[in-house]
Amino acid sequence: MIYNILLLYYIAINVVLFVVMGIDKYKRHLWRIPESALFSLSFLGGSIGGFFGMFCFKHKIRKYYFYIIYFLFLIIHIYLLYRMFF
Repeated sequence: MIYNILLLYYIAINVVLFVVMGIDKYKRHLWRIPESALFSLSFLGGSIGGFFGMFCFKHKIRKYYFYIIYFLFLIIHIYLLYRMFF
C-alpha cells in the first residue's frame, strides 16, 4: 500500500515539475515562475521531471546550478527511499 502511494506521489511531482518547466519556458513577457519554486518542486521529489523538462524544452540548460541542485536532490531522494525500504 505504501509503495503504491509513494510511486503515485513521485510520478505526480515529476509530472508537475516537467509541466512547470514547459510553462516557464513559453511564458513570454509575462510573470515567470521563480527559480526558487522550481528548486522547491525538485526538493519535494521532482528532480527527474526537472531534468526531462530542461532537455525537452531546452530551458535553463546553461545554468549549471540547476544540474547540481537537481542531481543533489535526486541523490538525496534515492538515499531516503533506499533507507526506508531496505
